[in-house]
Amino acid sequence: MTTTLLKSINSPEDLRKIPVKQLPNLAKELRRFIIQIVATKEGHLGASLGVVELTIALHYVFNTPKDLLIWDVGHQAYGHKILTGRRDIFDTNRQLHGISGFPKREESDYDAFGVGHSSTSISAALGMAIASQLNGDDNKQHIAVIGDASIASGMAFEGLNHAGVTTANLLVILNDNAIGIDPSVGALKQYLTNVKKGTQKQDNIFEALNFNYSGPVDGHNLTELISELERLKTVKGPKFLHVITKKGKGLKQAEDNQVTYHAPGKFDADTGELAVKTSNKLPPKYQDVFGVTLVELAKKNKKIIGITPAMPTGSSLKFMMEEIPDRAFDVGIAEQHAVTLAAGMATQGLIPFCNIYSTFLQRAYDQVIHDVAIQNLPVIFCLDRAGLVGQDGATHHGVFDLAYLRCIPNFIIFAPRNEIELRNIMYTSQLGKLKHPIAIRYPRGRGVTLDWEKDFSEIEIGTAVQLKKGSKIAVLTIGTIAVNVSEAIDILNDVDTVSHYDMRFVKPLDEKLLHHICGTYETIFTVEDGCIHGGFGSAILEFASKHNYKNTFKLIGIPDKFVEHGTTEELQQLYLLDSLSISKQISKFL
Repeated sequence: MTTTLLKSINSPEDLRKIPVKQLPNLAKELRRFIIQIVATKEGHLGASLGVVELTIALHYVFNTPKDLLIWDVGHQAYGHKILTGRRDIFDTNRQLHGISGFPKREESDYDAFGVGHSSTSISAALGMAIASQLNGDDNKQHIAVIGDASIASGMAFEGLNHAGVTTANLLVILNDNAIGIDPSVGALKQYLTNVKKGTQKQDNIFEALNFNYSGPVDGHNLTELISELERLKTVKGPKFLHVITKKGKGLKQAEDNQVTYHAPGKFDADTGELAVKTSNKLPPKYQDVFGVTLVELAKKNKKIIGITPAMPTGSSLKFMMEEIPDRAFDVGIAEQHAVTLAAGMATQGLIPFCNIYSTFLQRAYDQVIHDVAIQNLPVIFCLDRAGLVGQDGATHHGVFDLAYLRCIPNFIIFAPRNEIELRNIMYTSQLGKLKHPIAIRYPRGRGVTLDWEKDFSEIEIGTAVQLKKGSKIAVLTIGTIAVNVSEAIDILNDVDTVSHYDMRFVKPLDEKLLHHICGTYETIFTVEDGCIHGGFGSAILEFASKHNYKNTFKLIGIPDKFVEHGTTEELQQLYLLDSLSISKQISKFL
């Protein structure tokens, strides 16, 4: 691959020396470079391919990093990273100890704001713009690039609402490609479609919010983009540029199958074809167990509703959306709305399964407490991507859910150790006996059971199970980390010493069993793939303190720090959660 232009660029200063007529060739080189790296290293492909021209134009026109450029979410920032001094280390993207897959302040001065969750860019850029005003720096530019899916979120409109009554030097660029991870939904999507078609009859919504609106412009036409950005540099106050792009631009498969090629895994850089999957029968993904089971239950129980905030494919709610569309809802990137929508449904006797990634439920914490828990509504939260999720890193690890939910009154918290347990707790939750809201948390990726579609059986709330009996040490686990612990005990090859209990419920705890455990075993380990502070192990210590038990307790889990990116296996080894590390920790007490 010839990358003559790209190899000459070590910073945007170098980029600005290139004649405008050569920039389309640079766009081809940059696009090809992204494709070749992501094909082997994996990552977020389609979003970055779609904004190659926009990325070049922004750094060409604006004096970054003095001018502040904020990318919403950051899925689309690969080109930005490559042009801002990280070309030669881009092959470490999302790898352990490599560069982050998202903009990160400590990584580069060009990453003006750390992101990973959507809809934060406008508020952050406005905060920076107001700060520049207060500091007397009137010449600094502040640019927020946000997608059409992200701008539908409530927080984005909170930022627009505030910006419209300021004189801040803020430019909001709407990257409109009609898709986030899944296709965009809602009335705003239809509005933007009408704007693009020229059929919008109502007043422009952004002009009504006091923004100087321009567009739509072709996001793949560098001459047009640069001309419009140069003009907007001279316009005072809040400005809004509507840019039309195509996600996956430059790779036919990514253009034609935008959902799959959002993050396609490994693929052939020349043909675009996905890597061939092994034909061996594998256990299912937990998300698919959820999706299949929900459809199975919903066909028998007409009160069941499925809700997801913009993740129908990632959560596998798409199965229900395809088979029972009138009872399955993608509400867009709107976690707060999803939670309170579910609460409203629950007041009317419906049974909402609200599927939200663990890290994204954090965005609706007030609604969980105020609208669900205080009213003790039996909403069923299915928290996908719980625990360590791998290469998306600190913004996406679902390691806080046990701690932040455990302190909320009225909550039930359950973590299945396998697919069958997930099915059974979903079945139990929809029987109409639930007196409280419940959170069911399960990990990203595949389970451990091939023959998982068993007949349902009811789980008694607050009961644990013993997986192995021993005489001296008890190991208490929650969720799928039980697999690593079982392997660790096998490694010890000490048949009679170590007992293993799957506690299943963090709240309520099986206190009857815990009294037996504390009265029987000298040393007690707790193992979790969540944060130790406030998590499952903390719950066991609180129980022991309350009842004045003096056992030796050892807590294994995520320490008090944000976990970087790397494969889940690498991170488990790093934090001593892999089976070998667990066995070594237990062996010290044998």
